[in-house]
Amino acid sequence: MADIYEELKERFYGISEQEALLLQPVRVRARALTTEEAIGNPEADDFPLQKGREKLMQAEFLGSAGQAFTDQYGDFEGILEDVIRMDLANNFRRAVFVSTLNAVLRHLKKIENTVHCRDREPAECAAEMAAHILEKFGKVKTVLVGFQPRMVEALSAQFPLRVLDLDRDNIGKEKFGVVIEGPEGADAALAWADLLAVTGTTLVNGTIGGFLRGIPCLFYGTTIAGAAHLMGWERFCARSH
Repeated sequence: MADIYEELKERFYGISEQEALLLQPVRVRARALTTEEAIGNPEADDFPLQKGREKLMQAEFLGSAGQAFTDQYGDFEGILEDVIRMDLANNFRRAVFVSTLNAVLRHLKKIENTVHCRDREPAECAAEMAAHILEKFGKVKTVLVGFQPRMVEALSAQFPLRVLDLDRDNIGKEKFGVVIEGPEGADAALAWADLLAVTGTTLVNGTIGGFLRGIPCLFYGTTIAGAAHLMGWERFCARSH
C-alpha cells in the first residue's frame, strides 16, 4: 500500500519541481464542504454526503479547485512541498494530499472534472456509466466498491452486481435488489468479479491496494482524478465539473 503513495508522491514532486512550484511559497487551503455546496439538491436523500458519513475536502491552488471525499476533515495551510512530503498516516492527511494533487494538476491543465457533480447529474452519470461498461466490457459480473445509490440502481438493472461498502448502516441491507456486503465479503466478491467499479475514495481511506489485483478496474469520481492521470488508471466521471 505504501508503495502506491510513494509512487504518487514521487511523480507529483517531479511535476511540481519541473513547473518551479516548489521554489516559492504557495498557499493551499482545504475545507470540508457542506452538503448543499457539494451536491446541490438531488431528488433522492440516500447519498453518503447527505447522511453525514463523509464530506468533500476542497483544496484551492492558484484559482483551481480539487476535491477528495473523507470521513476525517478539517483545514490545512502550508506550501506545496509540505503537502507532498507529508506523512500520509491517516484519512485527513491523505485527503489533504489527494485534494491538493487534484487542484495542482487542474491548475496545470493536465486534468479536468475535479469538482463533484450536482443535482440531477449523479443519476445521469450513473446511467452513462452503465452504458459505458456495457459497450466496453459487455454483460460482465461487476463489483461496485462504495455504495453510491444511483450507480447501484443503474448497474443492477444491467449487470450481475455485487456491492461492497464500509458503512455499517448499509451492510446487510438490500438496495435495489442487491445485498450490500462488508469488507469480510471482499475476497469472495473479487474472485467472482469480471470487472471492478471502484470509488476513488479508496485512495483516501487506504484500501485502494486491495482492488489492484489484475482484475479490470474502472475508478469513478472526482477524488481519483489526479492519481488516475499520474498512474494510468482508467477513470469514469461523466458529469463532474
